[in-house]
Amino acid sequence: MFENFTFENPQFFWLFLLLPLAIGWYIWKRNKQQAALKISSVKGFKVSGSWLTKLKPLLFIMRLIALSLIITALARPRTVDVSTKTKTTKGIDIVMSIDVSASMLAKDLRPNRLEALKEVAAEFIKDRPNDRIGLVVYAGESFTKTPITSDKSIVLGSLKDVKYDNVLENGTAIGMGLATSVNRLKDSKAKSKVIILLTDGSNNAGFIDPKIASELAVEYGIKTYTIGIGTNGMALAPVAILPNGSFQYGRVQVEIDEDLLKEIAKVTGGKYFRATNNKKLQQIYQEIDKLERTDIEEFKFYNYEEKFRSLVLLAGLLIFVEFLFRYTIFRSFI
Repeated sequence: MFENFTFENPQFFWLFLLLPLAIGWYIWKRNKQQAALKISSVKGFKVSGSWLTKLKPLLFIMRLIALSLIITALARPRTVDVSTKTKTTKGIDIVMSIDVSASMLAKDLRPNRLEALKEVAAEFIKDRPNDRIGLVVYAGESFTKTPITSDKSIVLGSLKDVKYDNVLENGTAIGMGLATSVNRLKDSKAKSKVIILLTDGSNNAGFIDPKIASELAVEYGIKTYTIGIGTNGMALAPVAILPNGSFQYGRVQVEIDEDLLKEIAKVTGGKYFRATNNKKLQQIYQEIDKLERTDIEEFKFYNYEEKFRSLVLLAGLLIFVEFLFRYTIFRSFI
């Protein structure tokens, strides 16, 4: 209730130190004005106006209250209503380019590389409310899963549907995935254009050289963060398809063209990361999230409502009543 109640000039509260002095002065003056007369009995005297004598200190109390109200009014009590408006001054457009080749079903990340990526990428998307995000998937060829959009529900829905389904030609066409991502961003007017390219292999398919795709990214001012996903050494990965359509798994050597991914990141002004487990993958996306932040302007509007006027009016009324009583019904008393 009192959270938005403030005083503009609280230094005036020091004036309350005058109240004890006023009370002391009143008591001293009253004792000085009262004459002492010693008699054996007052039975023969008719005492009139005794009740008025007892009520007279109320005049001083009214004056003290009026003084307190004036001091409080000088401190300028007021309520403040604060409203906040945020404005995204410069946005970031991001395309997440995801390898969906069969090797992404390897189980060195839990439950597999692709599902681990989808879980972490979903959290990344949720934490970017002011940016536009798109999805590109690639294996032996590539296509746009979702154009860049600010509707995160669409992006999250598309990400959930990303899977290995034999629709794309098998292989790892890193150049194709990068080139398709560049194509989605080249006409963007955003302050910053970013590609997050993730793969678990080396470029062995497609008709666009990754270095040519990197040059296109540089030409359009697109920064690329590359992520190599997969443990060091051997990993349990699909090696064949059984007659029932399921995969046969075996231990295979993890081969990631880190030199190529480092070169792409270096040329475009990004960074290269290696995700060897679920935790490391999460940390990578958190780091990218910190590196690429949208500028936000926050505007605060303050609406003040002054409360001192009612205190001044009440103090004036008390002073008037005290003055009226002093010179009417209490006039005969000193």
